[in-house]
Amino acid sequence: MRDWMDIISTVKCIMTKSMARRLGGAVFFVGLILAPVVQAHAQALSYGPVDSDPTYQAPNGDEAPAPTLQRQVVSYAGAEPAGTVIIDPAHTFLYLTLGGGKAMRYGIGVGRQGFEWSGTETINRKAEWPDWIPPASMVARQPYLPRWVGGGPGNPLGARALYLGNTDYRIHGTNDPASIGKHMSSGCIRMLNADVIDLYNRVAIGTKVIVLPDARGRQISDAGRDSGTAMPVRQAAA
Repeated sequence: MRDWMDIISTVKCIMTKSMARRLGGAVFFVGLILAPVVQAHAQALSYGPVDSDPTYQAPNGDEAPAPTLQRQVVSYAGAEPAGTVIIDPAHTFLYLTLGGGKAMRYGIGVGRQGFEWSGTETINRKAEWPDWIPPASMVARQPYLPRWVGGGPGNPLGARALYLGNTDYRIHGTNDPASIGKHMSSGCIRMLNADVIDLYNRVAIGTKVIVLPDARGRQISDAGRDSGTAMPVRQAAA
């Protein structure tokens, strides 16, 4: 009888080890499949506090820009209705009209020489932690670029993206905060991640966006930059 019990115990031990190996293998393969998802989620969580605290300093080095480029409410004498976005590339400012003679002003990064543009568009799509797919024209200039980058702190589009009409241009966050206040993009409008989250929460799909030509933008005087006052914009860019 004891021999049979020993045999049964041995069989159970073998079966248990076999099942453990199979279970361990299954867990290993599931881990391989889920690892990228978990990593991406962890990256997104690392930026989570920005959503609720605009002053949060992100781990990728979002540093405070010069005082004139920091988000602030300024006087605004233009005729555009509240809720209009106006971009002044010459002075690297983005204005969101608030009504009552006020506007929220943000510091931005804009297109470098040869990549300036102007006109009137509408926001036709909004995305949180967007993936980046470089436009074909950009890939043609820089064939070494990746064809796709998943959303997250390391993504060039940053925390939010606002897509402008049928163009390749976007208002988006950046993982290069030092580019704010500079002319160095391929035409997109860059903002600090905390600022683009703030703008994202204030505007809706269908919002009108006016991008001024540099020559027209220079009519917004440097006095406005120094004093925190936005001069009137009397005519929308064509």
